[in-house]
Amino acid sequence: MMTVQRYYRPELDVLRFIAFLCVFFVHRMDLAPFDPVKQYWLYNINLVGNFGVPVFFLLSAFLITELLTREQEQTGRVHPKAFYIRRILRIWPLYFLVFFGWVLLTPFFFPAFALPPLAWGSFSLFAGNIYISTHGWLPAYPLNPLWSISVEEQFYILIPLLAAYGGRRGLKMAAYLFLALAYIFLIYYGLHPTKEFNSAWTNSFVQFQFFAVGILLSLYFKGWMPQWSLITRFLLIVATLGCWLLASIACGIHADAPHLSNVPQTVIGWMLILLGSLLLFLSLLGMPERYLPKPMIYLGRISYGLYVFHISFYWLIYKTFATELTTLSQSLGLEEWRNTLGFVIAFIATVLLSMLSYHFFEKPFLRLKKRFTFVPSRD
Repeated sequence: MMTVQRYYRPELDVLRFIAFLCVFFVHRMDLAPFDPVKQYWLYNINLVGNFGVPVFFLLSAFLITELLTREQEQTGRVHPKAFYIRRILRIWPLYFLVFFGWVLLTPFFFPAFALPPLAWGSFSLFAGNIYISTHGWLPAYPLNPLWSISVEEQFYILIPLLAAYGGRRGLKMAAYLFLALAYIFLIYYGLHPTKEFNSAWTNSFVQFQFFAVGILLSLYFKGWMPQWSLITRFLLIVATLGCWLLASIACGIHADAPHLSNVPQTVIGWMLILLGSLLLFLSLLGMPERYLPKPMIYLGRISYGLYVFHISFYWLIYKTFATELTTLSQSLGLEEWRNTLGFVIAFIATVLLSMLSYHFFEKPFLRLKKRFTFVPSRD
């Protein structure tokens, strides 16, 4: 009887949490921004937090490619149907709970958030990023981060089929095709700069470059793990920040923000985002578990909940209960730190709700997922 080997890298959970923190910091600026003149570096360092989303994509592609290729090696083939069931059990319950929770609440509590049928239909079919690319951001602000789940689900449709019918060669060819398509689209965006919403950020073909690199890393590494010193890993993190700041400040790539970048700026800027994401990934890959803080591993485990819940708390704290936040700040003598207090409250509330969601709502589905798992991983 063949022994099935578990594949779990706790450092990838730490990376998930770091990627979430990047997003958490930048979304605070939507509602409680820093002054870009008086707080120049604070503003710009927070702004590149947008690039935490591509890190999620790269990490996800690496891990899934690793699991599918190991499934092929250990069982003799890839099972696309089982893969789809695992993804459905992991993604759909929380996604639809949050999405339709807001949709059902809006007529009673947030009428300004009402969505047109095309919007909720698009998000229900995991085409939310396509809707945003063509219509702009949703009036229901807390739902906007769900665009990235749509991009991931589109990738998840393709990858098991590529692995099952194309093998390693097919995966490599597809990855290089994804990279080529991404930069064809980016050249188009560079040729058509806009003073309005820039849809490059929510374009599936543009974002697929990060999945492509994740695939290639898994295939070329073949299980190899870097054994670098802590100093080397720290320098890689510093290099990540440098790449992202250059992409943002020098090349004008600000996620969805209107920008007038030309073709060289657009292409180089996105290459820097890609390089930074790669360096951040490599800075943690292979790190011995004794150096990984257990709370960060745990928070990485619940990062899906952290991601989908955090912006709702931002909205409630900075908009719905803005008066109460001001009163609380004054009573604590923190008038000048009002926005920071809101940030801390939002983080604590997000963590608490995500913990409850993970243990009491998500885990029953994760237990079902094990029935369709051939290479055990984290859950």
